[in-house]
Amino acid sequence: MRIGLLGTGPWADMAHAPALAGHGELDFVGVWGRRPDAAKELAERHGTRAYDDVDALLADVEAVAVALPPAVQADLAVRAARAGRQLLLDKPLATTVAQGRAVAEAVRAAGVASVVFFTARFQPETEAWITEQAAGDGWFTARAQWLGAVFGGGDSPFAASPWRREKGALWDVGPHALSVLLPVLGDAVRVSAAAPGPGDTVHLVLDHTGGASSTLTLSLTAPPAAAGATVELRGRSGVTLLPETTEGPVPALRRAADALISAAGGGRPHPCDAAFGLRVTEILAEAEDVLTR
Repeated sequence: MRIGLLGTGPWADMAHAPALAGHGELDFVGVWGRRPDAAKELAERHGTRAYDDVDALLADVEAVAVALPPAVQADLAVRAARAGRQLLLDKPLATTVAQGRAVAEAVRAAGVASVVFFTARFQPETEAWITEQAAGDGWFTARAQWLGAVFGGGDSPFAASPWRREKGALWDVGPHALSVLLPVLGDAVRVSAAAPGPGDTVHLVLDHTGGASSTLTLSLTAPPAAAGATVELRGRSGVTLLPETTEGPVPALRRAADALISAAGGGRPHPCDAAFGLRVTEILAEAEDVLTR
């Protein structure tokens, strides 16, 4: 599959470009970015071409991977889908329901494959745990803590990200937590409570179709020593914790690319497609609304 990369920021540099360049079933055709100099530098380091015009890149590929702020991603994803290109997108799909719906509708209308990269869903231990817990029933409650130190005094390359500073942990790490909880507990019927905490921290309470409730604590301003992710389920079968993993994003992104290749080749759509990305966007938008009432 001939694939291009849209984006040149830290995530494109540390995850997308090496994942695409090292994938045996992908031809990494080139890079486009809003900063031409950065596109040229990133392309040269991975032995590919920098494009000045996004439409020229779309014309040369069968698929695109997107590593851009969500609002920019959504607009370009619609454009790429309408051009018949398969989509490897990043979370969150968008930060408004209207933009997320536009992407999902463009994907459906064009009949292209889509995969949204929720990192945990492409890590083998995590996905196996989700599959095992989803096969059971009787879950009573769940607790998810997704705490990052992006704004907590560390040296994160994402600390200067304008969209993260504007939208905060709800939109950056909230998608990760939802991607784990929803396939186990069922869709979120409603956001029954939402409250702010220190910095950009938010606390949410969700009611799920399976009858369980969940609490989420999300932050990008945790002290570095307190950062980490925990998911705990409690129910008739007892207590279980999401297994820890030390795997970086590159192998997981390669598996996401595998999923896109499979779906584009006539396989079943991946559970983390644009439609799922839209549903996550809808839940986060509802939480944002509850927070600002």
